[in-house]
Amino acid sequence: MITRTGSAKWNGGLKDGKGEVSTKSGALSAQPYGFNTRFEDKAGTNPEELIGAAHASCFSMALAMMLEQEGISGVSIETKSDISMDKEGEGFAVKKAHLTTTITADGDKAKIEEIAQKAKDGCPISKLLNAEITMDASVA
Repeated sequence: MITRTGSAKWNGGLKDGKGEVSTKSGALSAQPYGFNTRFEDKAGTNPEELIGAAHASCFSMALAMMLEQEGISGVSIETKSDISMDKEGEGFAVKKAHLTTTITADGDKAKIEEIAQKAKDGCPISKLLNAEITMDASVA
């Protein structure tokens, strides 16, 4: 089993508090987050954009692997994942993840699109998310 570690510190209440998020690898180190970065688009990060980055990178790697396994070369993939959160009861819940990907590869366009759908469903972060996952894929 592979285990990766992210950590967070938080001081204060919900709206006046401030936090820092870090990763064991050091890719993120004391990156600020708070109510204003999550709900008011202020500078800093938030859990949803971190999940989006994780989802986009996981999908892109899964797709690259699957294309390679099919003998498709010349692969370049650019992906973003929009993570949508909405009110649920007294709190909030992530309701949707939408991947937008542009794929350049040497191969049959329909086959590449089919493989992209499989990667959307099969990447580990897609499997983790308890949300509707949609995708717009274009093959250049």
